[in-house]
Amino acid sequence: MIEQPSLPELSELSMSSARDYLQRQQEWLAQQFNQGIHVEELVQARSEQMDRVLASLWQHFELHLHPELALTAVGGYGRGELHPHSDIDILVLSPSRISDEAGEKISQFVTFLWDIRLDVGHSVRTLKECTKLGREDITIATNLQESRLLYGNAKVYSELCEAVRCDSFWPSDKFFEAKKQEQLQRHSQYKGNAYSLEPDIKANPGGLRDIQTICWVAGRHFGSSELDHLVTEGFLTKAEGRELQDCRDFLWRVRFALHIHLNKADDRLLFDRQLAVAQSLGYRGEHNAPVERLMKHFFQTIRRISELNEMLLQLFDEAILGNTAIDVRPIDVHFQLRGKLIDCCDKQLMLQQPEQILVMFQHIADNPEIEGIYSSTLRQLREARRRLPQWIEDLPGCKKRFRRLIKHPNVTALALTLMHRYGVLAAYFPAWSRIVGQMQFDLFHAFTVDEHTHRLIRKIHSFNFAETAQTHPLCCEIYPRLERPDLLTMAALFHDIAKGRKGDHSELGAIDAEQFCLNHGYSKPSANTVSWLVKHHLLMSVTAQRRDIYDPEVISEFAKVVRDQRHLDMLLCLTVADICATNDDTWNSWKRTLLADLYKATKQALRRGLENPVDVRGVIRDKQDKAIELLAKKNFSQEQIRELWKRFRADYFLRHTPEQIAWHSEHLWGHSIHQPLVLVSRKATRGGTEIFIHNKDIDHLFASVAAELDQKNLTIHDAQIMASRDGYVLDTFVVLERDGQPLSSERGLELKSSLQKMLLFEMPIDIRQRRVPRQVQQFNIKPRIDYLPTRSNRTLLEVVALDKPGLLAKLGAVFQSQLLTLHAAKVTTIGEKAEDFFSLSNAQREPLTEDEQQQLREVLVEALS
Repeated sequence: MIEQPSLPELSELSMSSARDYLQRQQEWLAQQFNQGIHVEELVQARSEQMDRVLASLWQHFELHLHPELALTAVGGYGRGELHPHSDIDILVLSPSRISDEAGEKISQFVTFLWDIRLDVGHSVRTLKECTKLGREDITIATNLQESRLLYGNAKVYSELCEAVRCDSFWPSDKFFEAKKQEQLQRHSQYKGNAYSLEPDIKANPGGLRDIQTICWVAGRHFGSSELDHLVTEGFLTKAEGRELQDCRDFLWRVRFALHIHLNKADDRLLFDRQLAVAQSLGYRGEHNAPVERLMKHFFQTIRRISELNEMLLQLFDEAILGNTAIDVRPIDVHFQLRGKLIDCCDKQLMLQQPEQILVMFQHIADNPEIEGIYSSTLRQLREARRRLPQWIEDLPGCKKRFRRLIKHPNVTALALTLMHRYGVLAAYFPAWSRIVGQMQFDLFHAFTVDEHTHRLIRKIHSFNFAETAQTHPLCCEIYPRLERPDLLTMAALFHDIAKGRKGDHSELGAIDAEQFCLNHGYSKPSANTVSWLVKHHLLMSVTAQRRDIYDPEVISEFAKVVRDQRHLDMLLCLTVADICATNDDTWNSWKRTLLADLYKATKQALRRGLENPVDVRGVIRDKQDKAIELLAKKNFSQEQIRELWKRFRADYFLRHTPEQIAWHSEHLWGHSIHQPLVLVSRKATRGGTEIFIHNKDIDHLFASVAAELDQKNLTIHDAQIMASRDGYVLDTFVVLERDGQPLSSERGLELKSSLQKMLLFEMPIDIRQRRVPRQVQQFNIKPRIDYLPTRSNRTLLEVVALDKPGLLAKLGAVFQSQLLTLHAAKVTTIGEKAEDFFSLSNAQREPLTEDEQQQLREVLVEALS
């Protein structure tokens, strides 16, 4: 080690000299870390440095002249573990009430610590107050359990230690229950998910706090919180003890590097920090390769910690609470039930017969009462998994067992979850092992590839239950009647299996899925079905969200790919589950409505026969008749309505529902065409709030409306841009709040007023720049402009770009500058990326020529770059 910076003498100690010393300390720590000094030495060195600083300042403020006081380190600092910007938790302890003079000096002492920019958490208490508060609060009790005397009254500190060690302070059984509940509550904040792409190194399930929970419980019950003590007490094998120590050291290194990079205390490993931390830890490679390697290591580590944490808490439950399961019942010759946990009778079974691993999960699927795996069996599973000489699928009889397991109606309830959690899927076949901890570099997915897939399977399982029907009525109707749900489960397992490889993951995954099915004894037609689902698992989502599903041509093309009702049913369930499993906020009523409308339209097309095209005139006639029926209830005559509709083109009726047509017509009749009309639906329609605008066709209208909606922090999801025969617009927008909810009535009235004002005074377009969100700033997406094939008399344009505030308004302004007519827009945001679809025509209301397309492409790329 290079020599540490020296602390200023007491006579020279000032705020500036103290700050300078702390800064040199941080530089020294960073230098030592970069030279490869072990992180355990550095966290202890940082703690020792702080000991010297506090002892010097204690004397500097003459607190040593008050010998009744004891300066004590508590919490992580009490353990002697300080990272570069860890909190400095201290307790000033006194046997009795502190004098005013001492209180004033303590105040000066603590203020000085804050002034030199230390993150200090402090308390000033008497011995009696400490014991009273500690009995009432488990967090305070835990901090007191981890304390060290830094300076002062050793006698009062010794009395504190005796009081804290006393069984009556916190009996070990109650302490264990409280810490276990504390961990459950912390995990629930993460919804039990350890594989968030932006994890918290401390609080994440499987993070440092889970190791500390083990140590706290052991310290309370056994009197020692050292990991080595768990080995000597027989709770961990030597190998497991080393493993837990290695896991802790790795997370310490990540945390240490993060603190150095940020130069502040923050334990969240956010996207924009991951590359710097990865490079600091020595991960190399181009583009995202260092991050990929770091995060894979991170997720593998927290999985190992989670396994050991679960195993130890079970063992503590028996040792501390005496909860040894009396209710032991045999399942077969090899397995038994201990309460609600499955247990292996022979402690060497899985090591000697690893195929029994699958037998155990078959029992879990067979027995809904099973809630988990017993600690000794979990230990055996971990050991057997590591000693496997080959992939489990290659062991004799395992392919047949796996196929039987996947066909089990209850496999998606718990069995597959535990196979994922305990690394059995990764040990079963190589393709799954490659996606374990696989990062997804976007803001759309919140989880690693394997965790996303697991959540997708869990979502499919939820379609069995009535309580899910409120959110997913169509899937809950369809899924229970699927003839082969196991094929859907197989498709779910493989839908993202090729993520991280070069090439189209859907195409590559389809090949893997087909081969896997054939190798496992599935028939060729069944293997083809699974392969088809994997290949097309994005098709329905893309069609619903990025195409005009009210265009018969779009429905016809989609139906030709789907081919039959069976494929349509399975594809809908897979699509809905896939969307829901990306993150917790992505599903909303708008997407539900789009997918339901696409499903129903495709179902009708399949029943009608793909060789029988839609009778467009008949559709329009039916819609008009239904709208007239609705309006007749409000005393409108057919003659009045027919007169109004003479202004409208056929497209208007084709692309609106009878309810929309009636709503518009009711307000348009008798309304002065010289005044703008803005309607905002009071209830959600098609899953969002609908805005209808009737106004004379003015320059930049779409761009101005888009800019106004953007300033209101609303998201446009759909737009139908139409012109009447007499030069007026009939524009419909579907908008949602940023959280995916429709507008409240108050927001609707406010929006209506602002839009009417903008239209009445023909206010110029105002694309004000809002701050780009932190998460988006790190992405650099090159704009992509594509023209899609179509047989219609319009040009279909797809724009892919970074989703910056004001994007739609900017696009609308470009269309106007090129004298183009916008007919429809479908707006999709996938994380940081906007994938927007537009239907355009030129000034002659014809498709764009090749020259016009090229010119538009160049202008758009320039505007968006």
